[in-house]
Amino acid sequence: MKPSGIGGQAVLEGIMMKNKEKYAVAVRKPDKEIELKVDEYKGITKGNKILNLPFIRGVFNFIDSLILGMKTLIYSADFYEDEDEVEVKPGDKVADSLFKEKAESVMIGVTVFISVIIAIGLFMVLPTIIAGFFEKQFNILSAGLVSAIEGIVRITLFLIYVVLISFMKDIQRTYMYHGAEHKCINCIEHGNELTVENVMKSSRLHRRCGTSFLLFVMIISIILFMFIRVDGMVLKIVTRLLLVPVVAGISYEIIRLAGRSDALIVRIISAPGLLLQRLTTKEPDEDMVEVAIAAVEAVFDWKQYLEEYEAELDAEMEESEESDSEENETSDEFDDENAEDDEDDV
Repeated sequence: MKPSGIGGQAVLEGIMMKNKEKYAVAVRKPDKEIELKVDEYKGITKGNKILNLPFIRGVFNFIDSLILGMKTLIYSADFYEDEDEVEVKPGDKVADSLFKEKAESVMIGVTVFISVIIAIGLFMVLPTIIAGFFEKQFNILSAGLVSAIEGIVRITLFLIYVVLISFMKDIQRTYMYHGAEHKCINCIEHGNELTVENVMKSSRLHRRCGTSFLLFVMIISIILFMFIRVDGMVLKIVTRLLLVPVVAGISYEIIRLAGRSDALIVRIISAPGLLLQRLTTKEPDEDMVEVAIAAVEAVFDWKQYLEEYEAELDAEMEESEESDSEENETSDEFDDENAEDDEDDV
């Protein structure tokens, strides 16, 4: 498997795909036509060497993904808003467009901020408070046991959240588009042409996924908090909050490694995330796959990628054949020498 470097996310009735600075949003409109938007997003880390350092870049890349994700989600939702058709004067259209753009930027910033606060409160602070309650209620003296309880509560809350939202109709379709996104990437990275038929046959699970990243955040936080122990509920909560960027940074590096390596240890640590993706992805239909393909083709030349992929496979094959040939020659020489020695002995 050769990493393609592309990634994306599901939006409302569509897919966003990103390749380097370029991204595309493909949305299946109510009239069943596919609307495609292609744009650029440079992000916070662009051109900043410090912010691109390992374990630092993860935090800012996560923020970038939230901002771009919210921006593309709002774009897709616009096609499904129930608005009364009102005739607008040409001059007013420009003013409305400028106002909408500024309002959208503010709304994205506020939404991302609130989302992060809620996520940290629900999955970081609340488990600490619940574990503290158990510690006092049952007079638990072992700090390790308290940390274990906190970790179990944290993962349980996360799983409950994932399961509960999966019952929502819109989320179910979003999970199907999420599956289509993964299928497209898997199709390409396994050397297959990007056709509806090939994509439908591909796996809907992918190691380099946001779901896996969030699970890694949970697991890394459990391990880290077991070793960093402090007394007092307030100090514990403050410590957890301060360590959030550290946890995110470590988790990001693991997810990068998972997407680039096929080693056994990588497959093992990726297994829980792939298992969780069985909840956050669903099998898409062909219409959804068509949308995903449109988004991929707008930002990624998969034909060139496959040519390079096949060239690398051919080079590896030739190298392997040369290596086998050298080993055979060495073996033949060794056999000849042994035969000569046998003749001398006779």
